[in-house]
Amino acid sequence: MNKLELLRTFARVTELSSFTQAGESLGLPRSSVSEQVQALEQLLGARLLQRTTRKVQATQDGLALYERSKALLAQMDELEGMFRQDGEVLAGRLRVDMPSRIARQVVMPHLGEFLDAHPGLELELSGTDRRVDLVREGFDCVLRAGNLLDETLVARALGAMPMVNCASPEYLARHGTPRTLDDLARHRLVHYLPVLGARPDGFEYLMGGKVHRVAMAGNLTVNNADAYEGACLGGLGLIQAPRMGLREHLASGALVELLPGYPAPPLALNLLYAHRHLPRRVRVFIDWLEGLLERERNR
Repeated sequence: MNKLELLRTFARVTELSSFTQAGESLGLPRSSVSEQVQALEQLLGARLLQRTTRKVQATQDGLALYERSKALLAQMDELEGMFRQDGEVLAGRLRVDMPSRIARQVVMPHLGEFLDAHPGLELELSGTDRRVDLVREGFDCVLRAGNLLDETLVARALGAMPMVNCASPEYLARHGTPRTLDDLARHRLVHYLPVLGARPDGFEYLMGGKVHRVAMAGNLTVNNADAYEGACLGGLGLIQAPRMGLREHLASGALVELLPGYPAPPLALNLLYAHRHLPRRVRVFIDWLEGLLERERNR
């Protein structure tokens, strides 16, 4: 049996603490995953995993092997693609996560072009505003908007999305149009929080290279981009969101731009992955996504 495949399987079980989840990630039955781990243990003469009724944990020997094998597996993926021609067919499974709005509005309309160019790829695309665990959930890369929280991951900056303040015509007809920052005291802000229960930041704007905040009232807090947009379209208050995602609403008049001199700080975009040495299929997808986002920002 291929020793590298045994290592790959062991690494996924260690990362996910589950034979079942590792099998789903690798496209293997649970029984095959268990057999491969046992074969590796017999080959090395060491117990690598401690199995209980609730979860699977690496032993001290297993942890040592895992740390050594991560770099080896990443380098092997790099070597496999080192001498291939650019036109060679890519194959394998690719698992990616990104914000739901970017997945729906930016990626999906063009994804067919990418898959047609690489028919050997099997893409699993997660579109969620939840901060997934890249390693434990088996993602090859994740697209993040906003500040980076995990310094253990490798980050590739993909630019930033300019922001816009807006409200619906219905809301403005009932409450008036704010012309100055002082006017915001008479208005409502729809609050957006990735994790409900935290303290909202209020209305943010960039001036003199610094971020300033104005506390604003608001009786609605949401935790995903679709609800945020829907609340604004429904006349429930002002929002501050990437212009790229609201371009059509602004052009049609469904939303109206406000206080253009006080934009929120641009929202940084970063692609995160666990290792610097990426399989060629991941690098090709990342390059394609970077080009797509650049075109969308420049429209």
